[in-house]
Amino acid sequence: MVAVDISPAAALYRRALYPGPPAVIYEDREILADELARTVREFAAGLSAHGLRRGDRIAYLGFNSPAFLVTLFAAAHLGAVFVPVNFRLAADEVRHILNDCGAHTLVVEEGHRELVASVRQDVPARSLVLVDTDPECPATPEPDPAWTPLSALHGAHRPVREPVALYEGDLAALMYTSGTTGRPKGVMLTHGNLWWNAVNVDSVVDTRADDVNLAVAPLFHIGGLNALTLRTLVRGGTVILRRGFDPARCLEDLVRYRVNTFFAVPAMYAALARTPRFAESDLSALRSPIAAGAPVPPQLIRDYDAVGLLLQQAWGLTETAPFATYLPAPLTSRKTGSAGLPMPYTEIRLIDPVTGAEIDSPDTQGEICVRGPNVAVGYWDNPEATRTAFDDRGWFRTGDIAYRDEDGFHYIVDRLKDMIISGGENIYPAEVERVLVEHPDVLDAAVVGVPDPKWGETVLAVLACRPGARPTVEEVREFTGRHLARYKLPTRVEVVERLPRNASGKLDKPELRRQVTARPAVPTP
Repeated sequence: MVAVDISPAAALYRRALYPGPPAVIYEDREILADELARTVREFAAGLSAHGLRRGDRIAYLGFNSPAFLVTLFAAAHLGAVFVPVNFRLAADEVRHILNDCGAHTLVVEEGHRELVASVRQDVPARSLVLVDTDPECPATPEPDPAWTPLSALHGAHRPVREPVALYEGDLAALMYTSGTTGRPKGVMLTHGNLWWNAVNVDSVVDTRADDVNLAVAPLFHIGGLNALTLRTLVRGGTVILRRGFDPARCLEDLVRYRVNTFFAVPAMYAALARTPRFAESDLSALRSPIAAGAPVPPQLIRDYDAVGLLLQQAWGLTETAPFATYLPAPLTSRKTGSAGLPMPYTEIRLIDPVTGAEIDSPDTQGEICVRGPNVAVGYWDNPEATRTAFDDRGWFRTGDIAYRDEDGFHYIVDRLKDMIISGGENIYPAEVERVLVEHPDVLDAAVVGVPDPKWGETVLAVLACRPGARPTVEEVREFTGRHLARYKLPTRVEVVERLPRNASGKLDKPELRRQVTARPAVPTP
């Protein structure tokens, strides 16, 4: 078999040879493909002069921006490994990631420089680059001499060698998991993983070379980066890039720019649906609104169907780059709540999480395992975690529980580690949460297990409600009891202003558990 160069930098440079639409529109400023390509080449030359070599790790700490994308492409140009860092992390967490990956170079936006300065003596980074080219970033005071301004690397006019050839097995990125159990692990994603996800997406999603894609989900997250954004840039489309998510501005962008493809987590779609003028907005250009990252409530699907939009649910993880399954738009209503079928070049199987035996029968819950060219090769410098999650036949144990219906469509139940055991019965919080958000007074819901002297654990429902609404535990149990077995019903209810979510929009269950355990317990009815 002939090896094929799949470098995203080379693909960007090919695109830049032809006239076409802007590659990026960032906070309403257009950046043409040839300008983006020229900036990437200059940055790659500057990084090379500062000692960055093939295989070295280059980390980025900041919000969505052209500098983020330029760093990614420049890393690919040199064959370096890109490490996007969650901008919400505390100093100790950033210290861990930079040490774990052995970062050679760190590119930082002003606003995060002080955090990096606080850990600088403890991390291996030999080159510190400060973003001073972005007017949307905070003003940059005079940094100390340890920092190199990004503008100095762009404008030095150094000789630029051609990008290195990159093949399927070459490491592209280390993307750190959220660390809900122990320290975050660096997921090793190859260029093949990223490329094959694009092949999967383009095989089943209505995507086109000249798509307009809106990127508001954080790019440090695999969904924000590789669900649609990267493929749009290298194929010839336009990425509308925002530093973060604002529901009202998001709706305005979808209408103004006639956006065709859009990735967001369900919480973002819910916030978007609550914005004024949502129902009357012209979203007819939006062919492929993809929801993933958390279960999609059926009511949310109905809300979008009412305005003529079919939310397309997908499922996956960082380790699957990101999509492993997808529900085609025409089946959104008939298979409401399903995460869909396996992607064309991805295999899925269910196993008993205890015995490892494969589950063939429909409607039987098991742990999802995934195999395919989009699946990561393991965890960086963590052979024990790699052996636990990846077997020698290439199957990745996801830790997600699902079942498959008679037609072969998959339904995600919950994370295995979030399971509640009450009186010997297994309860999956997501199952209860899907019912809770159907309650007319509930805007958002989360379920966690809390200690109970009689049952071992019991179900606590934490609710964000409409203004003035405070449903009682009796009302919640009466409502959920219409749809769930009695042992699954909440025995405690807490109403909060908002639920904690991480930068990716997912429920932050560890933080939620910390919050509820810090408050005094309410007697069980």
